[in-house]
Parts: sequence; structure tokens; C-alpha cells
Amino acid sequence: MTDNNQTTDDQAYKSNDKSLGNNKSLSIVTTIDEMQAQFSRLQALSRAQPINNWSTRETQLDNLETMLSDNQQSLAQAISADFGYRSESETQFAELVPSFTGISHAKKYGKKWMKTRRVSISALYMPAHNEIQPQPLGVVGIMVPWNYPLFLAVGPIIDALTAGNRIMIKMSESAPQFAQVFADLIAHYFSPDMICVVLGEVDIAEAFSKLPFDHLLYTGSTAVGKKIMAAAAPNLTPVTLELGGKSPVIVLDGANLESAVNRVMMGKTLNAGQTCIAPDYVLIQRKDHEAFINLAKEWMQKHYPNISENPDYSRIINGAQFKRIKGYLDGLSDENIHKVTDADYDIETRLMPPVIISEPAADSDVMQNELFAPILPLMHYDTLDDAIDFVNARPRPLALYVFGERNSDIEKVRDNTVSGGLAINEVILHVAQHDLPFGGVGHSGTGAYHGKAGFERLSHMKPVFVQNKLNGMNLLLPPYGGFFNKAMAFMMK
Repeated sequence: MTDNNQTTDDQAYKSNDKSLGNNKSLSIVTTIDEMQAQFSRLQALSRAQPINNWSTRETQLDNLETMLSDNQQSLAQAISADFGYRSESETQFAELVPSFTGISHAKKYGKKWMKTRRVSISALYMPAHNEIQPQPLGVVGIMVPWNYPLFLAVGPIIDALTAGNRIMIKMSESAPQFAQVFADLIAHYFSPDMICVVLGEVDIAEAFSKLPFDHLLYTGSTAVGKKIMAAAAPNLTPVTLELGGKSPVIVLDGANLESAVNRVMMGKTLNAGQTCIAPDYVLIQRKDHEAFINLAKEWMQKHYPNISENPDYSRIINGAQFKRIKGYLDGLSDENIHKVTDADYDIETRLMPPVIISEPAADSDVMQNELFAPILPLMHYDTLDDAIDFVNARPRPLALYVFGERNSDIEKVRDNTVSGGLAINEVILHVAQHDLPFGGVGHSGTGAYHGKAGFERLSHMKPVFVQNKLNGMNLLLPPYGGFFNKAMAFMMK
């Protein structure tokens, strides 16, 4: 936060420096010692000066909005530099728009969310009443991935600020240029008493996950998510894990195939498939197999002509990820791989054109691992029950996509599968709906956030029982007798 934007509360925090020790207050930290010292400072501030007023929270959201508005191009350029190239238009659509709308949503409803509210009480305990009082947790830790480093930093920040928390945020070491730009901007627009950015490699991330946060939110792979949960366990730190897995598409019999291909290919080519809720594989009837592939080729020619030089198609983030993806293809026979463009992959520029894989073995690498790549397996099913059984036999996905025209079939899938989120005749866009909680289930994650769900996730929803001056509780004290027995009999009816 810049000096001319200091709130009264910020000034109060500064006046308490002596009581909180003499540690240097840092907006950006790069060592474990600095990180631990800054955490201790933020933790002490959160206990001494909880942010219980809406004006301070709204000011922080205003600052975040201004930061993004003033620096859209530099943020997009930093992301593109890390990727080797990513379309600025794609960053606007997938990162900036949901960030701005998320801030707007929080500013519109946050004051209402934070109010103490009455809830019902059993008639047996009247005239007492019950309340729920949302309170800031204190210090929230956020661990950001590399694939959407802006939105997956800003989204949790919005929820944490709306809930009145202070924040430490660990940026991904795989997107270092964006991490530095973002850290510098946070240092300019926010007080270090509100947000601290942590930069560093894996050792810093490991130490970060062991800090006794009041809540820790991690977005990334399932394998690392297990390590994060284990690191948080000794402190009993509550965690929200936004993981991934294989998000299936079920194309129902009689679906509008052209529409399904349009949406699936959009989701698979966005960010070159490097999206945790990208369509991972498609379950489709055999009779529609060839038509799907041909429509996908037509779609690519229309939307990404001359893909090698196309300014709208992104690159793979780094060489290690490129080699991982190439390894999947190397393990398949050529007859299973259907190119949907004329381009070949290019390890120098990290260009990976989309391909469709016909009926890979269920135990193959492309069907066992989250692809995070522009590779789309097509799996056949005979009956809808077969498709549902195929999905249910695997870890519960972060997203499930269903395309069809018959409501009875859609409802059957909806009622007989469990997934983090479900989109019908669409992909991915559910993540940008601020009135829908976003999260996984089982191997795809734990907990959900965004909008009110995020506010409540990062608040302590304190239950409060308020007894009336005139009440009958003294009538139920010992020595127990006839009246007590009658009262118990009535209460247990």
C-alpha cells in the first residue's frame, strides 16, 4: 500500500511496532529466516489488531483492483516471458477478467457476509437466541502454481482480504519473472503488515508449508498436495487443497457433436492444455469417433490457422514439462495419434500442437496421469452405465463435463457421479462463477473457495449462544425430581 493510501488501522499497526518487537517489516522475503520473522510479525499483528471493520477490508480490495488495473500489460508480459510466449488476450480472458469480477463481487457482498446473523433456535431453549459471528482467522498462507499465476494468486487474496486476514503468499519458482513483478507490485500497493510475498525455490516452499498458519491454501498437483497436508499436520493447520486429476467429458448419445467439439477443443487448447480443469479425456460412442476427430481438425483450422506462427496459441511453460508431455506421445503407436494440425512439436520454442489419441489402454500413462497438455484421449463406451462406471472407478475428478440433449441422460450422470464441479454443455467456465464454490473432492482436493464460500472458508464462523435474563434453566438444576423428569420426558419426545 502506498503511503497516501494508509488507513487509520494501518497507522495503528505501525504505532504498535515496539510492542511487537523490532523485526524489520518486509513486503518481499527470500530466505527462510526472513520468512519466519515476517510470519511471526503478521501473526502478532493479527492477534493484537484483528481487522473487524469493513472499511479497512474494502480499502485493501480497492488497492488490489487498482494494482491490477494500472499494471495489466506488465503482468501479462511477465507471464508470457515465463511461458516463452502466451497470448495477452488469453491472459485477459482467463486471469484478469475473473480477477476483476471477483473483486467486484466481494466489494458488493462482503459487508453483508461479515455481519453477525441470527440463526434458528429450538423452542426448548427460548427465549435465548443463536448467532453466527464471522471473524478473521488471522494469517492465511497461499501457495500459487505456475499455470495461471495471476488468477490463482489474486482469487485466494480476494477471499482472504474480504475475510479480514493478513496474507503470506508463496509464488511459484517455475514462473520467476511473473513472481518478481507481482512481488514488486504488492510491495508498492500494500503495507507489509497486510501482505508479504515469498520468493524462492523448493526448500523455501517446504519451509513455508510448515509455518503454523491459521489456514493454508495450496493449488497444484495431487502428489505435492499430499506433502503439503503432511507438512501442515503437526501444527493442525487447516488446509484447502486445489489439486487436479483427470477431468472427464461424457458425450451422450444424441448430443450436438459440433457444439461438444467446439467447447472441448476450446478447453483443451486454452493455455495449451495447462489447466487443472481442462477436459482430460472424452468418453464417446464408437459411432461418433471419426466425426469428432474430423470436427476437431476443422475447429483447429478455423480458430488456430498456421498454429506455429499463431499469436493466440501458448507454449509449454518449460523444457521439463515439454519433455514430460513428449514422453506420453513417445509411448504410443503412431496409429493411435491423430494430428489435428499440420504442425509438428518444436522443443526449441516449446510449441506442442494438440493431438487426439484413439482408445489408449486404460492402464497407459495418458490414462493414468493428469495430462496438463494439449493431448486429448478418446475412449469408447457402449451404454451410459458403462461411461458412469468408468468415471466412478477412478479417483473423483476436479471437474466433470457432460454434453447432451436429453435431460434424463444428463440427470442420470448428475445424480450418479461425484466430482468437484459439474458443467453441462460447457467446460471450464464454472471456475469463474463467484456464487459457485470451487474445489475438489478426494484426490482432486479438499475444501472450496470463491465468493461467499471463500469468505466463509477463510473466516471463523463463530457460534454464539445468547441467554435471556429471564429463562427457565435454573428449574433444571439438581436435586432432580418430578419436574425435572417431566421436563426430560417432554424434551425427548
